[in-house]
Amino acid sequence: MATAPIPTPGKPARTQHLAHELKDYAWITAYLAVLFCAVTAYTMLLVRRYDDTSSLNFSFALINALVLGKVVLIGEMMHLGRRTEARPLYQTIVLKSLLFGVFIFAFHIVEEFIKRLFHHEPVWTVLHRLSLEQLAARSIIILVALVPLFAFRELNRVLGESRLQTLLTQRPG
Repeated sequence: MATAPIPTPGKPARTQHLAHELKDYAWITAYLAVLFCAVTAYTMLLVRRYDDTSSLNFSFALINALVLGKVVLIGEMMHLGRRTEARPLYQTIVLKSLLFGVFIFAFHIVEEFIKRLFHHEPVWTVLHRLSLEQLAARSIIILVALVPLFAFRELNRVLGESRLQTLLTQRPG
């Protein structure tokens, strides 16, 4: 006669935590994907370039959203910006956006260093080849994108997930 497996303590909690992390990752990535694809479309319209590489540009936008979604979750796992949560909500949102913007910027620099090493290029060429205008433009876009992202995440934290979902999906009154 076969016996039922003995449940491991904490296993349901780990499964719930993993499911919650995957849901967070999916929402963050979806938000960033929409934003990055919109910026890509805007750029293509601005420079009037509609060639065969346009699908590649959207692919890079989606890949960036996947990577940066994970970077945001890693920053949250590192408790980045946790000290700001005692401040008024608007300050928490702005400070977390700035902190995560710097974290993403640092990640981008490290990523460029790794690419250079992978392609057997001198590491010091990273800073030389990075355009200040491009870095400034990317930083502004990321910072502006992070403000609404953290506004929703902080509202979710303060109000509770079910309360925010109710406020957003049901009619008032």
